[in-house]
Amino acid sequence: MFQNPLSFKGRIRRLEYGLTMVIYLCMEIVIVIADDILEMPGLIIMPYIGIFYFGCSQGAKRCHDLGKSGWWQIVPLYSLWMLFQDGEPGTNDYGRNPKESNFRQDDRTVLDYKDFV
Repeated sequence: MFQNPLSFKGRIRRLEYGLTMVIYLCMEIVIVIADDILEMPGLIIMPYIGIFYFGCSQGAKRCHDLGKSGWWQIVPLYSLWMLFQDGEPGTNDYGRNPKESNFRQDDRTVLDYKDFV
């Protein structure tokens, strides 16, 4: 779980996505509280960008598990659908099913510099 959390490639299960959303919400609350206390919006933007990137990458992988493009996560309320919809069985265009018992953790795609170019 949480192998290559900043990569947009691969698939994740509902549990990992749900935990991601809990982490995202908690960090969002911390950032809002810190913003109120510090009153320095320029300082708060950097952690927010990091948390936003983390949430988007995990959301894209959850979309991939459903057989959809990562862009589907921008549809309003689709993130709730991703929490409850079971992923596609077997291998799809985005990789192997993370539920399969023969799925090895090292089979996941490793994030490298080409993902940012």
